[in-house]
Amino acid sequence: MTDRLDQLRDRLREFVRERDWEQFHSPKNLAMAMIVEAAELVEHFQWLTEDQSKDIPPEKREEVAHEIADTFVYLLRMSDVLGIDLIDAANAKITLNAQKYPADKVRGSNAKYTEYKD
Repeated sequence: MTDRLDQLRDRLREFVRERDWEQFHSPKNLAMAMIVEAAELVEHFQWLTEDQSKDIPPEKREEVAHEIADTFVYLLRMSDVLGIDLIDAANAKITLNAQKYPADKVRGSNAKYTEYKD
């Protein structure tokens, strides 16, 4: 998977370079663009029931896939610009969350860690 992510990052770098867009890709701008795309993703689920959100029709599923991709591409680009290894950062965060949310204390609960912390 890491190889595929590296290949995608490199393809994205080239895509940006060919268009001379590096000048626009500050972390601030990339974060803002990512949030805009995430909002467009959320819009597809607005007003749906839980069950409807799990069973979207094929034409809407493709639109949702595009918004997920847009959000992911901006996240990948921002991590590249900042020199953050996305896989390492995600693994470190999962480790931290495992400490904050021990399975034996939170199983089946959506409470924030501050509500049950020793």
